Amino acid sequence: MNDAKKTLLPLPSLKNLLAFMEVANSGSLNRAAEALNITSSAVSHQIAALEQFLGKKLFIRSGKGVTLTLTGERYLQDLSGPLNIIGRATEKVMNDIHHEHLRIHSAPSFGLLWLMKRLDRFRQAWPDIQLNLTCSYENLQFARDNIDIDIRHGFSAWPTLNVKTIKNEQMIVLASPAWLARHPVSTPADLAASDLINSEITLIGWSAWFAWHGVTYRNKNVVFSFDRSYMSFEAAAMDMGCILESNLLAQEYIAAGKLVPVFGDSYAMPVSAHHLVFPHAHEKREKIKCFLAWLEQELTETPFHL
Repeated sequence: MNDAKKTLLPLPSLKNLLAFMEVANSGSLNRAAEALNITSSAVSHQIAALEQFLGKKLFIRSGKGVTLTLTGERYLQDLSGPLNIIGRATEKVMNDIHHEHLRIHSAPSFGLLWLMKRLDRFRQAWPDIQLNLTCSYENLQFARDNIDIDIRHGFSAWPTLNVKTIKNEQMIVLASPAWLARHPVSTPADLAASDLINSEITLIGWSAWFAWHGVTYRNKNVVFSFDRSYMSFEAAAMDMGCILESNLLAQEYIAAGKLVPVFGDSYAMPVSAHHLVFPHAHEKREKIKCFLAWLEQELTETPFHL
């Protein structure tokens, strides 16, 4: 055992080596940080840790950026071969989709109202990929929470991640046919005096919608308020009032005749509310490519797309 231990060579941290490779190839701490989905400060600390481990300077730092020292150039050349071998082995494993798990986290209403109803079609298209779906409004981290794709609801504000926004989504007013038969509505002004159901989580609320159409609204006719869109949809389908919701999430309700748009397209408000978010490196994974291609196909069968 002691002899075996003596033969072990010193090995630096793999994350430090990856930081070194990214900075060396890009010549920039910021670009390396974006590629690794960490902060520039974290990259700098990893480089410093590697230089301390080696006892050698790898970069010359200046106002124009960083350049490799002669030692750094030799180290980069010596590392390239072994790391390429590791990369090819890793790619081989990543591209083997047999018995693969695809872990998706989604905003609750999108996961329940849109994605869940289509998962069996994904299974039929890709039977070797087992899809695991979790839903919440938590701000999860990809590595820590073992997530491949996060489907987020909100304003796009993730500059270091790959973001694919679902396009052509609009906020529309919906009600059940039975409710409309009892409460005819012709204009937004008529609606201001009607029973309204509020979805607290939507990016565009009743106040913004009425203001968009030049109608004074004092929020006095809200009969119910929910923190999940699927609860608002169900309440409207039970003839409880009108909702202002996404036409993307409303597809199944409209197709089933449970809800109908109260107004035409001219009264819809555009919104970019749902986004597929994942680290840039994930896009190379075969299971991610399969899901994105399938989702794009599902969306193009309707007015929506990525």
